Parts: sequence; structure tokens; C-alpha cells
Amino acid sequence: METKVAVLGASGRMGTLIARILETTDGLCLHSGLTSSSSLDEMLGADVLIDVSRLEASEAAVPFALEHGIDVVVGTSGWDEQRIAGISELVPPERAVVFVPNFSLGSVLGTALASVAGRFFESIEIVEAHHDKKVDSPSGTAVRTAERIAASRELPLAAANSEQDARGQLVSGVPIHSLRLRGVVADQQVIFGGEGEVLTIRHETISQEAYVQGIKLAITRAVETRGTTVGLDGVLGLAGLSGRS
Repeated sequence: METKVAVLGASGRMGTLIARILETTDGLCLHSGLTSSSSLDEMLGADVLIDVSRLEASEAAVPFALEHGIDVVVGTSGWDEQRIAGISELVPPERAVVFVPNFSLGSVLGTALASVAGRFFESIEIVEAHHDKKVDSPSGTAVRTAERIAASRELPLAAANSEQDARGQLVSGVPIHSLRLRGVVADQQVIFGGEGEVLTIRHETISQEAYVQGIKLAITRAVETRGTTVGLDGVLGLAGLSGRS
């Protein structure tokens, strides 16, 4: 039996990739492709909505899908802990919503490793780069990484000189510096400074093919589970790697 998947943000880079995956993967099929001019009603009848749109569209589409019996995969940036907590209260017992800041398995592993290292350093910053067409910053991946680092620590971070305008955006005490450049797909560096040493955990996406396996895993997760899942960490067995929640 095929899983019917609606795609919100179908005309974008990720939406186009997801449509190709759905058309070439056994057991999955494209139910509908929604763009900014589409009615949300076009997703009705789908088993899963995969959302790779913009935050304002996502915030309307996710509760709509859940209300109409559709499981959801959210790949849209901007869903921070507060927003996720709010939508979690709306998830019916028989439905699932999976928030995926990054579909790359290497990126998920990089974030997990950063959460381990974050326990041992007081000076931590993130530099993330994406293509020049990306409309938001910081990236959802960088936000998730900062939140995971903060959750792994006994004491909160206090970034040096955080009041200076050029110090990046603070997320959970971690400064995030965002670059938007032509020729880049995605690149994240988490830099840890210590006495006499610097540790860098870097993940670079070379092409969109890095997202294929994660997209399939996320759809499977939405179909087979219930409730709210944040990140592919649990799917990959990385959720407890940091030693804290």
C-alpha cells in the first residue's frame, strides 16, 4: 500500500527534490504539490504532509493537516522550542508530527557530537553558511544545535561581549553567525574554545543528495509513530548521546 504524500513548498529546491524522491521510491507517491498560491484543501486525502515552505505558511498548514487526519513532517526553519511546544499540544493521539531541522544524516550526527563537546567548553560559537536564496537566518539546524548544546550542560553559557552588534544572534547562549553565499549548499561549523586549544566540528553538504535518506526516514517515522518527534536523533539512536536530555 502506497503512502500518499502532499508537499508544501513544492516549487522550491527541497520541494522539487522531495517530489523526485516520491516518484522514484516504492511505497511512496506524490499526492499533491502545494505552492504559495495553493489552497490548503489540496492536501486533503494525503497520508502525510511534508512541509518545506516558509514559517508563516508552515504555522497555518501544520495544524490544518493534523486537524484533518494527516501526519506531518516539518522541514521548515523557524520552529524553535516554544513553537514546537505549542503545536505539540494540538497533536491528536492518533497523529504524528516530526520536526526535522536538517534531513542530512551527517548533519544530525554533527549536532549530536556538538552536544557532547558542549559539556566541556565554556566558549562556543556557531558559523553556518547556506546558498544566497535561503530566506531565513539563523538556520533551523544551527538553532537546533545551539539548543542541544544548552540542554547538555549543567550551567548556561554566557557568550563574551554578546551586547556587540556584530556578535551574531544568541540562541540558548550560543552566538550564531549566518553567511548566505552563492556556490554554497550548506555548511555548519561549531567552534569550541578552551585554554590552549580549539575544537571544530564541521559538517558540509556537497549536494542535495545528502538529504534523500533522511527524507525517507522522516516520512516513515511520521507514518509509524504517534505524538511529536524533534530531529532524526531518535531514529538514528543518537537522542541520549550527550548524556542529558
